[in-house]
Amino acid sequence: MTTYLTEAQTAEMLNISARTLQRFRLEGGGPKFCKAGKRVLYAIPDLETWLKEHRHASTSEAKAKGDV
Repeated sequence: MTTYLTEAQTAEMLNISARTLQRFRLEGGGPKFCKAGKRVLYAIPDLETWLKEHRHASTSEAKAKGDV
């Protein structure tokens, strides 16, 4: 069974603000999420995938991929 984190737990795990996660949901580019009623949940495997996709060896590499 997949484990899900709340928005607050996800923000803490990623060391970013909940507001940043909200902006990601609005503008795109953030980790995949689920809605359960009014609650926003993030599956841990989706967070791990998102983090792997946003790993870079240099800032120029990040710029080339549009992550900066």
